Amino acid sequence: MSALFSPFSLGPLKLNNRIAIAPMCQYSASDGDASDWHMIHLGNLALSGAGLLCIEATAVEAQGRITANDLGLWCDHNAQALQPVLQAVRRHSDMPVAIQLAHAGRKASSQVPWQGGKNIAPGLPGGWQTVAPSALPFAAGDTVPLALDAAGLQRVKDSFVASARRAQQLGIDAIELHGAHGYLLHQFLSPLSNQRDDAYGGSLENRMRFPLEIFEAVQAAVTIPVGMRISATDWVDGAWDVEQSVVLAKALAARGCAFLHVSSGGLSPLQKIEAGPLYQLPFASRIKNETTMPVIAVGLITEAEQAESILKNGDADLVAIARAILYDPRWPWHAAARLGAQVNAAPQYWRAQPHGSAPLFTNKLPGA
Repeated sequence: MSALFSPFSLGPLKLNNRIAIAPMCQYSASDGDASDWHMIHLGNLALSGAGLLCIEATAVEAQGRITANDLGLWCDHNAQALQPVLQAVRRHSDMPVAIQLAHAGRKASSQVPWQGGKNIAPGLPGGWQTVAPSALPFAAGDTVPLALDAAGLQRVKDSFVASARRAQQLGIDAIELHGAHGYLLHQFLSPLSNQRDDAYGGSLENRMRFPLEIFEAVQAAVTIPVGMRISATDWVDGAWDVEQSVVLAKALAARGCAFLHVSSGGLSPLQKIEAGPLYQLPFASRIKNETTMPVIAVGLITEAEQAESILKNGDADLVAIARAILYDPRWPWHAAARLGAQVNAAPQYWRAQPHGSAPLFTNKLPGA
């Protein structure tokens, strides 16, 4: 049997295969509310045959959006807008759906990528005052964020909890906390962005404190699996690195973390990344070898054979596909065909079975 198309469980959550669709920001919401784009985009991905679909970075408070067009779950109106999207997905797909809850911190208040992605100053359209562990901007010329005080830390924690509860009420199957790519929880972890002199800064133990408190609070508030995405390194000398990531991973595992999704970078414009196929895999493999919780590998995994090898070599438990599945929304179908496996497909698509090939689709009706 193909390792990639073997079943797996994240706690009580059962997956048909080891392909996860990574959260990918769409910058297509209005005041945090999902739009027709989300209906089309998520509906399309839900029919791909992957084992798990994770909804994009979803802001837990308006101030925590990357852009003014980010998806949100900070209020009941956001939940009401997302509900019909999820209902449509559920009618036609059995694929489990997770959501990534996020706060952008000092990287908030930005343009959408296709407009340049630059920071927008408070008072300008689409701009607002950002917050962070310390009053240090991401890049020279960016808005200087306000350092979160005790009340601000509690507000952010409460916002994560409230958003997590809304996610569970919507029927979301799992939660991924965004601790990667230079956003708020990552900002607390890295000494480049966290220069506090209180219990949340300085030592590694102190820098991990707030992300771990967020994890504990969210986990206590819901009954669905809660995992985290991290950047294993800042790709900057003397900054956050894989050694510290291993310590964090062990702390999360000890708290019952359901999975760790291992990415890298995003915290500093000084980063020096030599990107290439599987360039982040050594980080996932290192953490996989030193912890007991499930590990998700991500980063330029584009070929079925690459994904199969990752799992057979024990470097990770799942592989996450992002840009590759935007380019090829039937990536799991094509991977199954190349690996001699089968994949779930909607009955409306069963006629797409390649002529003369081995059975590709399981012919399992949604809900059966």
